[in-house]
Amino acid sequence: DGMNVLFIVVDDLRPILGCYGDKLVKSPNIDQLASQSMVFSNAYAQQAVCAPSRVSFLTGRRPDTTRLYDFYSYWRVHAGNYSTMPQYFKENGYVTLSVGKVFHPGVSSNYSDDYPYSWSIPPFHPSAEKYENDKTCRGKDGKLYANLVCPVNVTEMPGGTLPDIQSTEEAIRLLNIMKTNRQKFFLAVGYHKPHIPLRYPQEFLKLYPLENITLAPDPWVPKKLPSVAYNPWTDIRQRDDVEALNVSFPYGPLPDDFQRQIRQSYYAAVSYLDVQVGLLLNALDNVGLSNNTIIVFTADHGWSLGEHGEWAKYSNFDVATRVPLMFYVPGMTTSPVGQGARVFPYLDPFSHTGGSVPQGQSKKVVELVSMFPTLAELAGLQVPPACPETSFGVVLCTEGTSIVHYFNVPEEKAEEGKEGCADTDGCFNEEPVAFSQYPRPADTPQWNSDKPKLKEIRIMGYSMRTMDYRYTVWVQFDPSNFSADFKDVHAGELYLMETDPNQDYNIYNNTSHGWLL
Repeated sequence: DGMNVLFIVVDDLRPILGCYGDKLVKSPNIDQLASQSMVFSNAYAQQAVCAPSRVSFLTGRRPDTTRLYDFYSYWRVHAGNYSTMPQYFKENGYVTLSVGKVFHPGVSSNYSDDYPYSWSIPPFHPSAEKYENDKTCRGKDGKLYANLVCPVNVTEMPGGTLPDIQSTEEAIRLLNIMKTNRQKFFLAVGYHKPHIPLRYPQEFLKLYPLENITLAPDPWVPKKLPSVAYNPWTDIRQRDDVEALNVSFPYGPLPDDFQRQIRQSYYAAVSYLDVQVGLLLNALDNVGLSNNTIIVFTADHGWSLGEHGEWAKYSNFDVATRVPLMFYVPGMTTSPVGQGARVFPYLDPFSHTGGSVPQGQSKKVVELVSMFPTLAELAGLQVPPACPETSFGVVLCTEGTSIVHYFNVPEEKAEEGKEGCADTDGCFNEEPVAFSQYPRPADTPQWNSDKPKLKEIRIMGYSMRTMDYRYTVWVQFDPSNFSADFKDVHAGELYLMETDPNQDYNIYNNTSHGWLL
């Protein structure tokens, strides 16, 4: 009578995971989930910043429809009274529960994480969250700082814990309650790490000796990168340890040894996250629900680790927009799972060796805006209809499309579909595209380039990613009526993935590519 849903969303997690081919990271629990899941290796967020991305995938609408490009408006008031994915499950008889960071807190979710529309009970936030940006990082001098790189002794932390540890404990408590009262549930669990500050239990550093950590493959600002496309990573400049380095704005590179430390701590934070996911999935086994619970694992966007001389999110590059996305569906991505079977034994990243490969993998380009219709279909609910071109007045519709049809098609078969099409529209529809966008206040990097407020936006970078290329145009944008003028192009980017997988060589101005544009 319908499967439960466990929806795991991680803050700022790019796909550095064993199941995505990363050789350095230790992520045995997420890899184990992948080994029973359909894994999408080309999944993209619609805007590389927390609130706009989350509101987009939770409503199934793009940022131009939610009208949220910053943190300062609530879509139900500002754009339209759109139903959300958890609301739709709630209206279909599910108990919907939120733990940690699912909606972005604050104005953009009405200071309530969209309760009571989306959730059956008020969302849980870990009490330790309020210390996230405090001075809790011990420096070499023994004093406390608000650093970017912040391995800690958890026993010294306020309350002797960290937010993600509390979220795991609460999610496990709720699983035990749901097991007892036997109601269908939609449980969303939002983890904070590896969001900055990179504050995690210090023992995870042992997994990543500094001598094993390399710089990004392309740690320089590309010669032909339009200045409007560059994000000056203002948020990390404000952390005590980065501020002390006194690097020049906007391009001044961080010292190599500090770049390695950031990369080391990002990896360590991912392994800390992996432990939380492992404990949560093991608890699902313990309550005997692994055989009738769909699990989704994803992130709100990626995070640059020095590529293009950039850090943080706030751009249209793959490093900022690409996310992990996997679906575990008992009996579909796995053979039917017996009641009480152990599907997810906890794996210790400190001792576990040997990887596991994804159960199924699709290279198809997909978008997070498609999660809502996909989950509805997997759960056997009616799939919300496609939105009309303007849908501000439509309560329930989606601008994504269900990707369930990619689940059981072997890749070779899917490729054949592309051949022989006479009418060009049909050809275009065959090839999936992911759209992302990012606003800027000016043509050159400013202090507010990463996070311009709505009224400060002057340019919108619209980006499309296919298997073969990433194409971006930065066009004039008027925030007073949310309109983009595609006739007024400030700059453009075109990267051919086959020869330039890291997106370092912008060939937009090479006229020979006119046919493609």
